[in-house]
Amino acid sequence: MQLLKQGSFSNDNWQVLADGDMLPATGDVIVSFERLESDHETLRGRNTLIAVSFPNHRAIEELAPYLGSVAKVVLDFPAFSDGRAYSQARQLRREFSYDGEIQAGGNVLPDQLAFMRQCGFDVFHVNGRFSAEQWQKAATSMTLTYQQGYGPERGFSPADVWSRRKVANDDQLRSDFEEVWSA
Repeated sequence: MQLLKQGSFSNDNWQVLADGDMLPATGDVIVSFERLESDHETLRGRNTLIAVSFPNHRAIEELAPYLGSVAKVVLDFPAFSDGRAYSQARQLRREFSYDGEIQAGGNVLPDQLAFMRQCGFDVFHVNGRFSAEQWQKAATSMTLTYQQGYGPERGFSPADVWSRRKVANDDQLRSDFEEVWSA
């Protein structure tokens, strides 16, 4: 599976484990939320990274006690028209200050990428339905945003409309002031 992260494509090296699978001796793993709940202590005792695949029909508050031990949260888009994972990502970033990776999985479309990023997603499952060029274009298409706080550390740094307007207003005020005092 290919991932798009910070504008670059990479292979997904995480091992996805079914609930009944044995834990591998090495390697980073993605487990279901149910498995994270039942095997949390065992998973935390490993010297590898843990990610959780969290279903979009569950309340994100259920995941809160485990956020300190997971490096990545994978949120599912079972259909392009199902936007519950947008809200979950937003909650993770804003309400729970989660700073790990949030990956969009499932039915991810390039034209939704910019909006996913604004909600807090920073890694995207890239399916073979769209070309690399379409994904790259989607990754750079939005140059302005009304939301603040999306910086280059997450691979997304469009200009924030309010900051841009403030700079323009400050420049105009400075120019007006200089004109008045130079007369």
